[in-house]
Amino acid sequence: MLDPEVPDERRDQIADETRTRIESGGTLKHDTSWGMRKLAYEIRQRTEADYRLFRFEGEGGVLDDLNHSLRIADGVLRFRVFKVDPTSPAIVPPPALGTSSGGQRPPRRQEAPAQQPQAAPEEGPSAPAAAAPEPAESAAEEAAAEESAESGSGPPE
Repeated sequence: MLDPEVPDERRDQIADETRTRIESGGTLKHDTSWGMRKLAYEIRQRTEADYRLFRFEGEGGVLDDLNHSLRIADGVLRFRVFKVDPTSPAIVPPPALGTSSGGQRPPRRQEAPAQQPQAAPEEGPSAPAAAAPEPAESAAEEAAAEESAESGSGPPE
């Protein structure tokens, strides 16, 4: 993830240097620019980053070299190296926010309606004990719980 406030030329230079380091000690399998994406949380007071993905095969020396160079490079907000199964498909980027939904949040998942309690079985020595259904929260309580979860303000834990 590259700093969006760094000039485009510098971000491209970082990507080229990374590509060269990978190819010097391994095999580059896939190189993709995901473009600017919104971050889940701020990193160094940035709310978005330029995402780049490199898929490669190599030995530990390549990983050590990448780890060192990306750690000290100006313009790199965050990087991660993952070990993946070589037979797994290449990762396709998720759609950027605002491209398909006009910048709006996706609709909330609809919950299934509460099940109606079943009639109690006949009582007697051969009838199994029926478990009492748990009471469902009222719609107002559920809405209040969702609002407090979204705003981050809720009862202290």
